[in-house]
Amino acid sequence: MGQEEVSHLHNHSAPIRLEARTQKRVRALLAAVVLPLVALTLVGLIFLWPGKVALIGSQRQLVANSTEVLAEVTDLSPVSCLSLVGGVSDAQEVCATLLETREIVSVHVPPEIRQGLRVGDKLRVLRTSGAVSNQGAEGSTGLPSKVYIYLDMYRTFPLAILALIYVLVVVAVAWHKGILALAGLALSVTVIVFFVVPALMSGSSPLLVTLVGVSAMILASVYVAHGISIKTTTALLGTYFGLVVTTLAAFTATRWLHLTGTGEEIASVHNYFPTISLASLVTCGMVIAGLGALNDVTITQASTVWELYETNPARSRWAIFSSAMRVGRDHIASTVYTLSFAYAGTALPMLMLVMLVNRSGIDLVTSGQISEEIVRTLIASMGLVLAIPVTTGIGVLLLPHKREQEENNVVRSRSIRRKNG
Repeated sequence: MGQEEVSHLHNHSAPIRLEARTQKRVRALLAAVVLPLVALTLVGLIFLWPGKVALIGSQRQLVANSTEVLAEVTDLSPVSCLSLVGGVSDAQEVCATLLETREIVSVHVPPEIRQGLRVGDKLRVLRTSGAVSNQGAEGSTGLPSKVYIYLDMYRTFPLAILALIYVLVVVAVAWHKGILALAGLALSVTVIVFFVVPALMSGSSPLLVTLVGVSAMILASVYVAHGISIKTTTALLGTYFGLVVTTLAAFTATRWLHLTGTGEEIASVHNYFPTISLASLVTCGMVIAGLGALNDVTITQASTVWELYETNPARSRWAIFSSAMRVGRDHIASTVYTLSFAYAGTALPMLMLVMLVNRSGIDLVTSGQISEEIVRTLIASMGLVLAIPVTTGIGVLLLPHKREQEENNVVRSRSIRRKNG
């Protein structure tokens, strides 16, 4: 195995040096396939565009007679808090200073949140003004006129700083390619926020919405991040193949195994959107989750094929395919367990809860929670693995014919002779 085969050849943007006639032929072939995909995606976006969805923002975030305020934790001891603000000592109370008025108040914090708090942490707090002291036969109950309840941590500033550091790191290392990659990411997020989620909420077919949305994300992220070229278009076709495989496999598996999602979020979705197929929603999640890794391997394989060709144009197509597939197999091995680690890390709290129950290993693996994560990993890996030989094959088929190579060599030789005199 040569050095060029083990480097993974991640130079996706280097120009391909082909003669004008060869480039024209390849671009015509690619345009004949890609332009219809672009047209279908645009038609799908127009046809399924949700417009204004009444359900978005329809639920109130705060209860009546309440407001949200920011507070900074000043004391974690309930006893100290009692001496500062009075009232009833409670292990779930912490003292905090309201940032707006500098008033010291007692905030009710759930125990799972309280154990991670530190003095100086900023909280988003719900201030209820309707809990007025009750007057009964024995007089006042002593309840405060205002109650402060923990809503969430204040994360705006630290999250903005983290995002800024991420952007600076990407741009510092990748320069203009990093900027283009961030632009592609922004476009993909825009598609999800303004098309996919609102269209699902409006009642459109989850599978159609996901296919159109993912297609738009692929086109935007690949062409914006890597530019419009023969290599990126080859990778695009491989990604579409993997997308089709992933969608069909996910659709079949979710219905075959009766997967409808687990957790409180799924129950809430069913309450608010009773007509949406939960199985289709699970399918959509699997397709979107596997898209990133899929696109990475197809870009790498397309780049590998053309780099191997430019290193030695005299090699046969089969030799280039075999060399590129050796790189692809390494990528398959690494990406498959990468996906497994990613899904296992996301599901770690759920795994802990599931394993509390005393049951056999088979029952544990086939439970709804575990089965969904296993299927998610298998489906994403399946589309990824099959996309690698297809992308490699497409790239090899688009290489110049032997006759074209000979003619290109003649043209280069004449050009060199002219330059030399």
